[in-house]
Amino acid sequence: MCGHSLLLLLLPLFVGVSAVEVQRPRGVPLSKRQFYEEGKPFTCLDGSRTIPFDRVNDDYCDCQDGSDEPGTAACPNGSFHCTNAGFRPTFIPSSRINDGICDCCDTTDEYNSGAACQNTCREMGRKERESLQKMAEIAKEGFQLKQQLIQEAKRTLEDKKAKLTDVQVSKKDLEEKVEALRTVKETAEQPEKEAKERHLKAWEEQKALIRMEKDKARMAEVFHELDDDTDGFVSVAELLTHSEFDSDSDGSFTEAEAQGILGGVDKVDTAGFDIILFAFRYIYRLCPFSKVSQKPKYGGSETNLGSWGKWAGPEGNIYSMMKYEHGTGCWQGPNRSTTVKLTCGKETVVTSTSEPSRCEYLMEFTSPAACQEPPNVFGLHDHEEL
Repeated sequence: MCGHSLLLLLLPLFVGVSAVEVQRPRGVPLSKRQFYEEGKPFTCLDGSRTIPFDRVNDDYCDCQDGSDEPGTAACPNGSFHCTNAGFRPTFIPSSRINDGICDCCDTTDEYNSGAACQNTCREMGRKERESLQKMAEIAKEGFQLKQQLIQEAKRTLEDKKAKLTDVQVSKKDLEEKVEALRTVKETAEQPEKEAKERHLKAWEEQKALIRMEKDKARMAEVFHELDDDTDGFVSVAELLTHSEFDSDSDGSFTEAEAQGILGGVDKVDTAGFDIILFAFRYIYRLCPFSKVSQKPKYGGSETNLGSWGKWAGPEGNIYSMMKYEHGTGCWQGPNRSTTVKLTCGKETVVTSTSEPSRCEYLMEFTSPAACQEPPNVFGLHDHEEL
């Protein structure tokens, strides 16, 4: 509708156009006539200077913005206004004035070149009016078709609303019947369901106990294997004889690496050894924005350590930590959850996993995606020197 109205408004502009010449310097549009008053000093439109009016269009560029030479090619940045009576007015670069090529349809740009130009504005205006008239007719017909489609759509909508009402009534009746049948079914199945839940819970508890006993036995076996002098402690020196603990697998297992595995101390007892070897017992898997899981290295089912929950970093850096929640429930404890700490690194890799609190895991995760653009160190130094 807007396009149709616009075309109808434009048409009168091209119908019965009568050229009323308003005296002004050559190349000046009517909108800027008030700035060019003959007999008064002329001020450049950029305000840079004021000159006598007889220096306007004297073929010498006095103003930096070229506004004193609207009708000559003296200024390289000037523009010439084509009135183009009967068609659309336009601007051309001043460099095209008197260049022997007719740029304005009213030929006013070639007033002193001798070029054989013909005024084609009225013919061009006629063609444009015809084109606009056709577009207006198309818009009118299109709008009429649109109104027909709207009416058809309204009738279709009313039909569908009536059918929907019938369907909703039938749906409500069916839902009531289904609910009644579900109540009968659940009442009949309740004893069996409760028995299954009790059995499953007891089975899960039994499996957890068996797994715990196996873990304890395996840990004790590993501890005794490492405790060469049977003093009840595993020391850095004893750990160095087992290269399988070389975390970076570079073929060189150093004292610093061994001490790092022992938590920064020289030796640990069985309790401390169980905590340190925690990370060596499982294979951890992080699927960003999905879940975190762990699986025993020596066989066993996978345990869900939490599903994606939210960003949990501190204010100002919220995207530095990820929270995974509602994992598999611990035996006689809460559901497992994992906090993933993101740090900048050249590789995407999980660098460490620990269990600071029961059923609450902490995972260190490096990735180039966590890197920020570093500050301009050199620029900062230069500033400080200043």
